[in-house]
Amino acid sequence: MAKVSVIQADITTLDVDAIVNAANTSLLGGGGVDGAIHRKAGPELATACRMLHGCKTGDAKLTKGFKLPARWVIHTVGPVWNGGDHGERDLLASCYRRSLEITADKGFETVAFPAISTGIYRFPADEAAAIAVREVTMFKGSRPTEVIFCCFDAASADRHRAALESTDA
Repeated sequence: MAKVSVIQADITTLDVDAIVNAANTSLLGGGGVDGAIHRKAGPELATACRMLHGCKTGDAKLTKGFKLPARWVIHTVGPVWNGGDHGERDLLASCYRRSLEITADKGFETVAFPAISTGIYRFPADEAAAIAVREVTMFKGSRPTEVIFCCFDAASADRHRAALESTDA
C-alpha cells in the first residue's frame, strides 16, 4: 500500500509526478482548483485538454503539467451533489479509482489529490473525505508509492486526517 499523507497547501505548488485536477466535463478550466491549475500550467494545458474532447463524470484523463512543478495532470470530473440518490457516491469513488489506475499504468510514484467535488459541486465534505481515503487505501497496485491529500484549508485537512485515522483503527 502507498504511503498516504495529508497536507494543507496549494496543489499547484507540489513537485510530484502527478496532481489531480477536479475538472468539469469540458476540461477547459473553471473555478476553484481547476482554474488555479489552468492558470499556473499556462495556455498549453487548455490546448492539450481540447484534444481530449471532454471527460465523463467519474472518469479521468491525462495531460502533461506544462508550467506546473508536477509533470502530469490527471483531470477527473466529480459529481455534483443532488441529494445522494443519483449515484454521486459511486461516481466520486470512481474518480479516485480511475486517477489511481492512470497513476499505476504510467508508473508514477507520487500523486496528489484535492478534495474532489466538495466546493461548488457541494458534495458533503466529511463523506467525500471518507470515500477518498477508502478508495486510496483499498487500491491494489505497486504504484503510486505515495499519495498526498492536498487540502486547501485546515478544515478539509482535518477531515481527511480523521478519515485516515479511522481506517487505521
